[in-house]
Amino acid sequence: MTLILKIDPLNPEIDKIRLAAEVIKKGGTVAFPTETVYGLGANAFDGNACLKIFQAKNRPVDNPLIVHISDIEQLYEVASEIPDKVLELAQTVWPGPLTFILKKTEKVPKEVTANLDTVAVRMPAHPIALQLIRESGVPIAAPSANLATKPSPTKAEDVIADMNGRVDVIIDGGHTFFGVESTIINVTVNPPVLLRPGPFTVEELRKFFPDLIIPEFAEGKREAEIALAPGMKYKHYAPSTKLIIVENREILDQVIKLVSQKYKVGLLLSKELAEKYKGYPTLVLGSDENLYEVARNLFDSFRELDKLNVDIGIMVGFPEKGIGFAIMNRARKASAFSIVKKIEDVYKYVSL
Repeated sequence: MTLILKIDPLNPEIDKIRLAAEVIKKGGTVAFPTETVYGLGANAFDGNACLKIFQAKNRPVDNPLIVHISDIEQLYEVASEIPDKVLELAQTVWPGPLTFILKKTEKVPKEVTANLDTVAVRMPAHPIALQLIRESGVPIAAPSANLATKPSPTKAEDVIADMNGRVDVIIDGGHTFFGVESTIINVTVNPPVLLRPGPFTVEELRKFFPDLIIPEFAEGKREAEIALAPGMKYKHYAPSTKLIIVENREILDQVIKLVSQKYKVGLLLSKELAEKYKGYPTLVLGSDENLYEVARNLFDSFRELDKLNVDIGIMVGFPEKGIGFAIMNRARKASAFSIVKKIEDVYKYVSL
């Protein structure tokens, strides 16, 4: 049986938090909200407890977890050889949606790091998450609280749909703030490398790391060969319905008409474009003027697409600025890299 605890996200009830913390202390699993998405957590120092995360999610064991901490002192428990510049940045931006890849300490078991000598670490900016870590007395290792390959959950209902009966506790803390997972940067190399874009934007990162390297897999244009962090390898974020991404808005109308001749299509559009396509089942992601709104609704929309009873989802592309870079990373991976830039591309991904 999974215990579901409804907790106020801004003023967490300490008695309920302590119930969940006891489960962490005893080697159990707890799904909880962060400012990005919901995480599925276990004691980061307990390899057997962390294995339960992989089992609950059907997650490949070579896909490492992120260790969540509640204060800088815990950083020294899980990471070593921390560069001064990184420590300075962490103290500036944490709590917040930025994850560092650092050299691990001996205390972190191989189950957390997928046998690598590095560990992903962040301090979440969510009252429930921070209080849960404090009351548990240990860092909490947690990927997103969804079944492997499915869209990451941004509200408790999605966690319950995927995880009820598979984990010990689910904390219902309402909707998460950002809707896409944290930014991940590898600082064990020089220059540092962006592994996954997120709410902490590339523009912000370049203020601290002007020489930041952005590989193709961080753009969502291919998979990484080795997973140093979550979201780099394997199918991610995906609806069950086939999805294509039309990155060239000038041909959106042609693509919709072409594909809808043979298939029932559902559209994932900006609020501005949705006005034009009222004859189709449409999910409104948000305004072109507010990409944070689009990010917040993205994974929800992937889940809603599967409820539309359509053959193919057609999503419009968004500008790759600010959090738009993270939106397009997730969209490309969710579509299994089915990216349409010219009308001929449609035939690569759709049998017409």
